[in-house]
Amino acid sequence: MDDYSLDEFRRRWQEELAQAQAPKKRRRPEVAERRARRPEVGSGHGEQASGDPTLAQGLLEGAGRPPAARATRAEGQDVASRSRSPLAREGAGGGEQLVDQLIRDLNEMNDVPFFDIQLPYELAINIFQYLDRKELGRCAQVSKTWKVIAEDEVLWYRLCQQEGHLPDSSISDYSCWKLIFQECRAKEHMLRTNWKNRKGAVSELEHVPDAVLRDVHSHDGVVIAGYTSGDVRVWDTRTWDYVAPFLESEDEEDEPGMQPNVSFVRINSSLAVAAYEDGFLNIWDLRTGKYPVHRFEHDARIQALALSQDDATVATASAFDVVMLSPNEEGYWQIAAEFEVPKLVQYLEIVPETRRYPVAVAAAGDLMYLLKAEDSARTLLYAHGPPVTCLDVSANQVAFGVQGLGWVYEGSKILVYSLEAGCRLLKLGNVLRDFTCVNLSDSPPNLMVSGNTDGRVRIHDLRSGNIALSLSAHQLRVSAVQMDDWKIVSGGEEGLVSVWDYRTNQKLWEVYSGHPVQHISFSSHSLITANVPYQTVMRNADLDSFTTHRRHRGLIRAYEFAVDQLAFQSPLPVCRSSCDAMATHYYDLALAFPYNHV
Repeated sequence: MDDYSLDEFRRRWQEELAQAQAPKKRRRPEVAERRARRPEVGSGHGEQASGDPTLAQGLLEGAGRPPAARATRAEGQDVASRSRSPLAREGAGGGEQLVDQLIRDLNEMNDVPFFDIQLPYELAINIFQYLDRKELGRCAQVSKTWKVIAEDEVLWYRLCQQEGHLPDSSISDYSCWKLIFQECRAKEHMLRTNWKNRKGAVSELEHVPDAVLRDVHSHDGVVIAGYTSGDVRVWDTRTWDYVAPFLESEDEEDEPGMQPNVSFVRINSSLAVAAYEDGFLNIWDLRTGKYPVHRFEHDARIQALALSQDDATVATASAFDVVMLSPNEEGYWQIAAEFEVPKLVQYLEIVPETRRYPVAVAAAGDLMYLLKAEDSARTLLYAHGPPVTCLDVSANQVAFGVQGLGWVYEGSKILVYSLEAGCRLLKLGNVLRDFTCVNLSDSPPNLMVSGNTDGRVRIHDLRSGNIALSLSAHQLRVSAVQMDDWKIVSGGEEGLVSVWDYRTNQKLWEVYSGHPVQHISFSSHSLITANVPYQTVMRNADLDSFTTHRRHRGLIRAYEFAVDQLAFQSPLPVCRSSCDAMATHYYDLALAFPYNHV
């Protein structure tokens, strides 16, 4: 724009500013007249001179900015610095300064990046896959094109998989994964609210008459229990569609109640295992029937039993021998490995996800062994005196508590070892009392929960090695504990089950029974607890059966918090109270009335 055109434009702009004060009804004819006179301006640069006033008039009438070429970075910085001049000088300097500000605004339009390039759809999906649900919602509000990309089924299917919703589903199972994701989020919120408010169905699993509960284990809602009568029972709390069956022993001639006591029971998705006091071991395949597929005999009593959670591997410890059993390619069970250790084994666990060769970890007094099927026993730790008090393993780490030495002012601690490197990673705790239980496999990443003889539950940060939280949960020692991303469920020897929200350091609710809590296992929608008595001798069966069961036989409870799937009035194949239960904070008033009809 030459000097003449610029002066002419400023003159006309000042006239327009003066005419803007006129009545509104006279404004539109004058605008039409000005539009008719614009082509007369300029000689040689008429096209450029007429373009800028037309653009200014369009801005006054609310028209959008057209796309323009992008300026260089240095020019953009210069224009931005000039456009940030104070507005006070505009009002003080009159119309000419206002025109200068308008021209600077017109020049700044050249620096606005207008992207009109169309990306390939697959490339846009690859970019949007790094966004979370909130960012996808914001992107869907930008334009229609972005809305189509942000609501693509691939993106919402990946979000469902990342947050653990419907992990076994494929993308073709549902037509609208965004709606499925919203429903899963709503259900998750409902379950969490029911957990906090203790809202749901609670049932006591049917006990075996004239027998005392000895051991309980569960996996994914399937519960197995062993009794002093030698009976082994299995419940599927996910469906409640059948009565819990008895798993028969190989000797069909034995009468019920004539078998030796059950010492340990374990279960996974396909196998059930029971160890007896006389050294026998029964293995059942839950898919084939109620009779054992393999029976193994030890020369002495079985002190420890372990079952892999992801494959068919069983490990037993009897006397000074550790035996690992697994089926071959034809399905016949055989001894995969056998080890001899110098001390009696108290704790035994199988390492998950070991692929080809099974790996186990055994604690024998002050010794910790790493047992590999293709190798000999290797010592992980020799504690020189203090014994191991608890043990748990994950896919690549092992955590175990070591008793403290008060006479050298060294407290109890938890040692975390790497299974791959075979070296110690962390030393946690260093407290006065001994650790009684530790849960590493079910804890969130970089966290671990433990229970202690002092009745406290502690959360350990595996990144810093510090105690993140300590809760005074029980009066006696903590016997079982488990945590997830927001809550802790712990059980004590006094028979109390406590549920905590550790984010707010608040106890949500608790339930009391007369026996020590030996087993705790929960998922997002269910909770299974087992109170197992120390005494294995039952009182006289002629006494009141209700009192005998409650005080001397043990108790298994199953809680279901998905109330939309299981209502309070639904009949369950378990012992239910025949009267309305009025529960208080610590005890159940319905316990004063007989309730079982078995």
